Amino acid sequence: MTLDAKTILHAFYGDAPAHSYFSSCSNGGRQALMEAQRFPEDYDGIIAGAPGNNWTHLLANSAWDLQATLGSPDSYISSKKLPAIRAAALAACDAADGLKDGIIEDPSRCHFDPSVLACLGPETDSCLTAPQLTALKKLYAGAHFAGGKQVFPGYEPGGEAELGGWQLWITGPAPARSAWFGFGAQFFKNMMFEDPAWDFHSFDIDRDTKAVDAKLARILNATDPELSRFRARGGKLILYHGWNDAASVPRSTIDYYNSVLAKAGSADARGFVGLFMVPGMQHCYGGSAPNSFGQLGAGSGDAERDMFDAIERWVEQGIAPERIIATKRKNDLDPRSEPLRTRPLCAYPSVARYKGTGSTDDAANYACVAP
Repeated sequence: MTLDAKTILHAFYGDAPAHSYFSSCSNGGRQALMEAQRFPEDYDGIIAGAPGNNWTHLLANSAWDLQATLGSPDSYISSKKLPAIRAAALAACDAADGLKDGIIEDPSRCHFDPSVLACLGPETDSCLTAPQLTALKKLYAGAHFAGGKQVFPGYEPGGEAELGGWQLWITGPAPARSAWFGFGAQFFKNMMFEDPAWDFHSFDIDRDTKAVDAKLARILNATDPELSRFRARGGKLILYHGWNDAASVPRSTIDYYNSVLAKAGSADARGFVGLFMVPGMQHCYGGSAPNSFGQLGAGSGDAERDMFDAIERWVEQGIAPERIIATKRKNDLDPRSEPLRTRPLCAYPSVARYKGTGSTDDAANYACVAP
């Protein structure tokens, strides 16, 4: 597609494009990283949102989660319990950033113990049974090999009950009706084992993760931190991920970013790659917090509020983005919709901190500070 598009452009205009950009999210974020890693000459600036780039381990984690929540009928967590789980998570973590506003700035820096939800009497939608608590803790912990080594990070607390969150991806409206049941069960049944009779109950985290890596990692994964060719030609890469994402696990993107820093050296890597974690945002967009920052469009002309314009300015003027203003709108998908609140997204690992005066709905009253 890229090569043909450039050929057509040259044929029509008589010249090559001055700069080329790639921006996408989810599977598109995985493809964005494939471009940077495998075809570094294609694009000058790349935005990779919520990339499912460690695909084989993401799907191994989904099989792990299926076993945790559906391995026994008693372990299933009904979506009716999600509001109570989110309320408990917010009670534990909401004020960790010094501001109680329904947004967890950085869930990784707050410890939430779901045991506070244990049923002390008859089961209700406000409490969890012992098997449900065990399942929930596994969802937050992420998959581990039998020896204890992490296979893939777990989900973060804070967005469990939001529209398009856990009910869609993890619990589903009923057992075996979640999006991850479709992805995980069908991936291993059809793409990995090519066996229509395969059942997730037979999944073995050690044996089958090793097998799926051997068969499909080289094709499907985009985890290579070696970006020297992309960097050498002046390429710039922006990663972003919503902390409340129930699809592509947010800490996986942090892990990849850190691997690039380790490979290139922190100081050098920050000259061509940046990461923006988005508090309260779900998968690519949505959520109760500010989640619109130009990630789905082609640029508005404001590099302070639009990620596409920010990477264009970085590539063409050498100005790296340190903060981008995100907006919560009445309709998250309509850039013309009424703005309700704004908040800065800070270049990782910095986080937004309220200055102590003025409206907490105004990004001007926040500063990006080291955690």
